Amino acid sequence: MSAPDVTALLTELERSEPDLAEDARTAVEWLTGGEPLETVTQLDVCEFLWYTLPLKVGGDHERLARSLGRLLAIGGLERYAALCDSPTTTQILRTYARDGEDAGTAAYQEALEATGVLPPDVPDLRWSMIMGPEELGAHVACSAALELAILSGEEIDRVALTRRWLTEPRTELGGDSWLNRVHGERLNRWVLGRGPARRELAQPFEVRLHAPIPHQPLPALHRLLTLASSESLPLRLAPSPEALRLREVAEHDLGALLRDGSKLTITDEGRRLLRSPEQMWATATGLLLSRVDHEFDLSVREAALMLLADGSVMSPQELNTRVAEIVGGEGWHPATGREDISRPLSDLVGQLTALDLAFGDELVVRLTPTGHLAALAALRSHALRPRQYVSPG
Repeated sequence: MSAPDVTALLTELERSEPDLAEDARTAVEWLTGGEPLETVTQLDVCEFLWYTLPLKVGGDHERLARSLGRLLAIGGLERYAALCDSPTTTQILRTYARDGEDAGTAAYQEALEATGVLPPDVPDLRWSMIMGPEELGAHVACSAALELAILSGEEIDRVALTRRWLTEPRTELGGDSWLNRVHGERLNRWVLGRGPARRELAQPFEVRLHAPIPHQPLPALHRLLTLASSESLPLRLAPSPEALRLREVAEHDLGALLRDGSKLTITDEGRRLLRSPEQMWATATGLLLSRVDHEFDLSVREAALMLLADGSVMSPQELNTRVAEIVGGEGWHPATGREDISRPLSDLVGQLTALDLAFGDELVVRLTPTGHLAALAALRSHALRPRQYVSPG
């Protein structure tokens, strides 16, 4: 059955209810963006009614919604027409008008989640707030699959269905998967970050980071947590500098140890890491970039990891100089003292050496074989992170 033609529907509405036709024309143009009506999904209708309409379209919003509903009903799209006239839509539009954008947006998000057609985050992918074309295509496709499953009346696992839809090869993508498309888009965006020196350094990693990095054992951390799980560690012992730094990382960075008087005891987080080598690897490599909040520190650490993962063996001073050149090209000003490279760089090298991922002293800094994989895992996780709106201040 062919989809209803918007022009023909508007002509019919002008004949039957001419007072609604112009509002319906405005609403349907916003809804479809000029695309055929057959491409519209429930997610499209909900996002238009509950977000775009109240925030971007002028006029009487409740009337615009009713007019769109009448047009969709004439076209046989009764389910979508019912959304236009629903109490939920009326309530959300009035919340925007009465209580402002924040309250309206919160009501919209709550109602959208309740529909069941919003694709959830899955282990392989957390959705971005700001989507590129590939990610938007994947999001729309997953939402349409959820909508069809709900209409079939079957009980569905939204996470499992979304994950399957993302990872299975798709004929319409030439045998590729949506997940590969989204990852490729995010990696390309990451490579094209600020500064020519950084782009040149990052370019080879676009291919190297596409495949997942297998998890590796971390013997030193595992031994420490295993000992702490069987008995408390006395603080007054005089361990080597490396062992002391590992304790600090485990306690302060990982939250795996807790001070209890004069001893260190293992925490629930520490036990969780002991139970799962994969989680220990993911959490430890996540320290290198994922848990860094300050943008300058992140730029320093990222540049250093790319240099070291590229096989470079440098003195601390050489590493400092190269990182300064790269972050300087990104718009930071390390040479003027406005940003201090030494602190985040020292913190990074300290974490790497404590976890036996690097060898570092006053003469040389180099990654171990496991450290090389850890650097790649950290860079990949950072490159594939979802894009979010930056909060002011």
